[in-house]
Amino acid sequence: MTLDLGRYDQVWRAAEPYMRARKNDVHIPLSFDWAVRLLEHFPQADADICLLAILLHDIGWWAIDMEEIIEQGFRSENILQSDVRYRHEAEGVRLGTEVLRQTGWSEEVIRQVCEIIDGHDTRPDPRHLNDRIVRDADKLWRYDVPGTAIGCDWFGETPAQNCDRNERILPKFETEPGRAMAIAALAATRKALKVHVL
Repeated sequence: MTLDLGRYDQVWRAAEPYMRARKNDVHIPLSFDWAVRLLEHFPQADADICLLAILLHDIGWWAIDMEEIIEQGFRSENILQSDVRYRHEAEGVRLGTEVLRQTGWSEEVIRQVCEIIDGHDTRPDPRHLNDRIVRDADKLWRYDVPGTAIGCDWFGETPAQNCDRNERILPKFETEPGRAMAIAALAATRKALKVHVL
């Protein structure tokens, strides 16, 4: 499958101001790239829905104070059910709808993209293949060195601790290709960061 990734440039530009929170200007492009790779394994998936959803899934963090994000979203007891997780999803739907309308996408595309954004962190189970691909792409970025470095800051961990955290998340992958990619990326990151020594 050959994708014309330039067709999303207007969306990137419109969403860019909302990516200046929580290192989303690193997280979202890396997750987008992982989604492109995952789509190679799933030609039956809707590439527009998956790529627009991963591009916009976390822009709602822009509306929340960074200290609150870290305290409640990464260092509290039940981070995936914290209030800030629900708020960032709701804000993501609101902002994502504005961005997609502004850039000319149909109401049906907007509905499908926002269905994924709303609950991408807090909904226990994915609803369909497009949702599974977005969930895996959202996790995969953390297995590379940049994601590990950012994860260390978010969770207050060393690289070795963050790699161990990511290993514990492997069973939560929704697709076999996603899990295989994560395992390979984690091994490369452990080696690059010398976690066996440090």
